[in-house]
Amino acid sequence: MTEIKEREKWSGNADFLFSCIGYAIGLGNVWRFPYLCYQHGGGAFLIPYYITLICGGIPLFFLEVALGQYTSIGGLGIWRICPIFKGVGYAAAIIAFWLNCYYIVVLAWGLYYAYHSISSSSLLPWSTCNNWWNLESCRTLTQMRNYSASVICSASDFTTDTSMETCLHNKSVYLAQYTSPVKEFWERNALQITDDISQPGSLRWPLVATLAIAWLGCYFCIWKGVKWTGKVVYFTSMFPYVLLFILLIRGITLEGAMDGIKYLFIPDLSKLRTSTLWIEAATQIFFSYGLGLGALVALGSYNKYHKNCYRDTLVLAAFNEGTCLISGFVIFSVIGFMAKTEGRKISEVADSGPGLAFVAYPAAVAQLPFPSFWSALFFIMLIFIGLDSQFVTLEGFITACVDEWPVLRRRKELFIAAVCFVSFLIGLPTVTQGGMYVFKILDYYSASGWCLLVLLFFECISVSWFYGADRFYEDIKDMIGYYPGRFWKWCWIVFTPLLCTSIAIFSLIEYEPVKYKNYQFPTWAEYIGWCIALSSILAIPIYAIALFARQTGTMKERWIKVTTATITQNPSLNGDENETKQRMLVEHTTAMTNL
Repeated sequence: MTEIKEREKWSGNADFLFSCIGYAIGLGNVWRFPYLCYQHGGGAFLIPYYITLICGGIPLFFLEVALGQYTSIGGLGIWRICPIFKGVGYAAAIIAFWLNCYYIVVLAWGLYYAYHSISSSSLLPWSTCNNWWNLESCRTLTQMRNYSASVICSASDFTTDTSMETCLHNKSVYLAQYTSPVKEFWERNALQITDDISQPGSLRWPLVATLAIAWLGCYFCIWKGVKWTGKVVYFTSMFPYVLLFILLIRGITLEGAMDGIKYLFIPDLSKLRTSTLWIEAATQIFFSYGLGLGALVALGSYNKYHKNCYRDTLVLAAFNEGTCLISGFVIFSVIGFMAKTEGRKISEVADSGPGLAFVAYPAAVAQLPFPSFWSALFFIMLIFIGLDSQFVTLEGFITACVDEWPVLRRRKELFIAAVCFVSFLIGLPTVTQGGMYVFKILDYYSASGWCLLVLLFFECISVSWFYGADRFYEDIKDMIGYYPGRFWKWCWIVFTPLLCTSIAIFSLIEYEPVKYKNYQFPTWAEYIGWCIALSSILAIPIYAIALFARQTGTMKERWIKVTTATITQNPSLNGDENETKQRMLVEHTTAMTNL
C-alpha cells in the first residue's frame, strides 16, 4: 500500500507573508477597486469601503489565518472546532471553485493585450481607426481632441449658468456620436461581444489559447507543493510593485492627472443612498482580502505553531490598502488625463465595468512616447498580480480537498492537473463572443454579494459564539504569546456579524438586478445566477440538518454533540502542549453537558 505523504510546512518565515501578499493583493486591488470607485462616484465608494475594512475585513482576515495556524488543517478540516458548521467549509470550497473558473479569464485578457503590445512595432493596434474591426464613427484620440477644442465653453462667454450648462451638454452630445479605437478594440476585437447573453456566438480562439496558457502557468506554480509555491511568490508578489511604481510616477506626471485623483477622493454623497454601493463596497473588501474561500486558512495552516500571525495580519492590511490607493492613483490619473485631452467630464471618459482597465489605460499609453513599452509594462504587471491570487486560491481549494481526503495526497500532482483541466473547460463560456455576459453573471452571483456575506456571517459566529471568542483568544495567546487588542474580539462577536447581516438584508430589500453597462439581463439569466449563488449557500443548512439527523439521543444531547469541538491534537504541538489542549477540551465538553 502506498504511504500517504506527510503534510508540509513553509520552508522559511517569509514564505507565508509573501504568499499572503500575493494572494490578497491582486486583481481586486488593481482591476476591481478602480472600476468600482469609478462606477459609484469616486470618493463616495471609500466611505462604506473603510467602514467594512475596519469592522469586517481585517478582523476576518486575522480570524481565518489564526484558525488555520492553530488547527494546521485546511478549509474543511478546521470545522472540527464546531462540526455543525462544516457546511461553511463546503460552501467556501464551492465559491473558491467558481472563482477559479471565471477569475482567470482576466489573465487571459491581459495576456491577449500583452501579446499585442509586444508584437506591435510603433503604433498600438488600438490607437488607429484603419483596422478591420473599426466602425465608420471611429475617431482617433488626436481627432477627438481637435473636435473638443473646436467647441469652446468658456465661462466668460456666457451670462448665466444655464447657458453654460447647455453648451457643455451640447458638446458632450456632439462628441458622443464618435467612438474610440480603444473601446472598439476591446469590444470588437478582443471580445467581439454580441448584443445579448442569449447570443453566445463562437469561441474566441485567441482567448482560448491565452486561457490555456494562464491555467498552465497556474498549475506549474503549485504542482510541487507549498515549499515550491512559497518560493514562486517571492517573485510573483514583489515584481508587480516595481512595475506599479513606474506606472504611478508616469501617471501623476500626465496633464490633468490631479483632476482624476481628486475624483477618486471627492465623494458624491447622494450615492450613499443606493444599496448597490454598500454591498459592492463590502464585497470588494471581502473579495480583495480573499475572505471566505478557505485560502487564508490553508496558508495559515502551513505556519509553524508559534508564528506571530497577528503582526503579519496588520502588515498585510497595510500592504493591501496601500496597493489599492496606488492602483487608484494609476488608473484615475490616466482617466484625468483622458478627460483633459478629450474635453469631457471625468465621469464620461470611460464605461465603468470589468473592462475599465482594458479601456482607460490603453487609451492613455497610446498617446505617450514609446507606447508599446508602457502598454506591455502595464499588462505584464496585471498578469503577475492576478496570477499569484489565482494559484493561491487554487492551492486553498486543493489543500481543503487533500486534508479532507488524504488519499488524494498520494497523487496530488495528478489531482491538481484534473482540477485545472475541469476548471478550464467550465471557464470556456467566458471566452465566447458572449462571454462577457457570462463573466458578469459569475462575478455578480458566484463569489461575491449575498452568498459571500452569508458564508462570512456563519464563519464568524461559529468561532465567536459557538467555539467561544474567549476560548479562541486563549488559543491565540498560546500561539503568539500575548492577547491581541479586545477590539478584534468585539468585532467577531458583534460588529462583523451585524455588518454582514445588515448589508445582506439591505441588499435584498433594495435588490437591483445585475447589469452590464446599460444592458439589462433577462429574467432567466438572473435565475441561473441565483442558482449559482445557492449552490454554495445551501451547503450550510443541508450539512447541518444532515449531521443533526445522524446523531442519537435527546435533542439537547444531539445539539451538544454537533456543537462541541472534536479537534484534540495539533500536529505542530509537542506532547505536553497537546495534553493541555486535550484537558481544556474535556473541561469545555463537561461544562456544555452541565448546561
